[in-house]
Amino acid sequence: MDILAVMKHTVTKGPFATYRLHKKRQEEKAKKERERLRKLEAERKARLSEEENVRLMSEFDGRIKEKYGDEEISKSVYEKELKAFWIKEVYPKIYNEEAQKPVEHKVVFMERGNGISASLKYMLNYMKKNTDYEIKKFSLMGNTVEPEVYYKRAKDYIREIATAKAIFICTANDLTGYFKIRPETTYIQLWHGCGVFKKVGLSTIDKAFGKSAESHKEYPINTNYSYVTIASPELSWIFEESMGIDKDAGIIVPTGVSRSDEFFDPQFIENSYKKLYEKIPQAEGKKVILYAPTFRGEVATCTSPDVLDVKAFAEAFSDEYILIFKHHQSVKNVPPIPEEYENTFAFDMTRGKGMNINELMTVSDICISDYSSLVFEYSLFERPMIFFAYDLEDYIDVRGLYYDFDEITPGPIFRTNEEIIDYIRHIDERFNKQEVIDFKNRFMNCCDGHASERIAALIK
Repeated sequence: MDILAVMKHTVTKGPFATYRLHKKRQEEKAKKERERLRKLEAERKARLSEEENVRLMSEFDGRIKEKYGDEEISKSVYEKELKAFWIKEVYPKIYNEEAQKPVEHKVVFMERGNGISASLKYMLNYMKKNTDYEIKKFSLMGNTVEPEVYYKRAKDYIREIATAKAIFICTANDLTGYFKIRPETTYIQLWHGCGVFKKVGLSTIDKAFGKSAESHKEYPINTNYSYVTIASPELSWIFEESMGIDKDAGIIVPTGVSRSDEFFDPQFIENSYKKLYEKIPQAEGKKVILYAPTFRGEVATCTSPDVLDVKAFAEAFSDEYILIFKHHQSVKNVPPIPEEYENTFAFDMTRGKGMNINELMTVSDICISDYSSLVFEYSLFERPMIFFAYDLEDYIDVRGLYYDFDEITPGPIFRTNEEIIDYIRHIDERFNKQEVIDFKNRFMNCCDGHASERIAALIK
């Protein structure tokens, strides 16, 4: 404001209002300048990073030529050499150099796959709303981009965490296996599920699904953690076994799981129902059956079950229910819904359809799953669960389970569509709510709506 404008504003609005307006404009100007400088710095870093990538790949190509000469090598040999180069040499060097710098007032969130998962998203939003840390997030696009692209993206993540106050991840990865995280940084594994049925990590050694002991030794996938947050003390032994963590290390902590806090938020619940009726108007006045199975096979090439008989379900329940499919996010090609019932009785909300799994669990009256960990968080609603385990013996042989499935499941186990349909028809008299409550109290007793608060307090 020029002097004349200031004088006029002072006369008409008063000196205090004029001062507040001037201060507001100065703050806006300063904010724009900070954004401009941040953008310039980001562009500078991106330019330097790309120059570094060119240099590193040139160095790698030279090594391959020196080692193999003009011999044509297979894709698997090339990728093995590439992985060793980045993880064993490049990342330790970059991290140790950057870690000589002071720790910055920032926290880093890393998703190994695409986008950002619910486990990270809720914690990220909590930190953004309740702390003054600068937030950095990385999506490395694992399994969806070429290995060279993945390792280059991961390099920038490694550089950033070297000066971070805290790091949050939610899946296992082998990127930090060849260096130690500095003691000033708190490294927190949020994990991507609230509980565990199927075996993972070190528990799958010698299983068809798992990696070999030699592979785990060469590229350890759960290293350097300060804390692993879990939903209940009952689950501690599973994470100790699967991650190779000593039970007395104090690393595995029953804080509750961050993303479960959403289920205790009345606004989130209200918004979930509002979104349901916007996305699926046919849901108005009807109940919701959610079918959310886990994947089958290796993650990179996994498939989803195609055994639920949509026609039979529609004939039995279309007057009272709608059916929503939510396949595992790793499945690239989901089974199609029969055209006759698609978007009338049955709806696929797997990817890009507007509702995430937390929202879908919130609005569902019945959940049909199998060996997926989502049934742990669904137990918080104390609603009916059905376990469609048509391939139980085969699944145990391939993957293995931590518990006796017949004893632990808080609902009936069925192998056929007919059994499920019959149960739902008589659900009012057959549903055992106390069974679900007991399951919740055993496996989810630290999820009370305040997990994120406790997790944030872990940062040194």
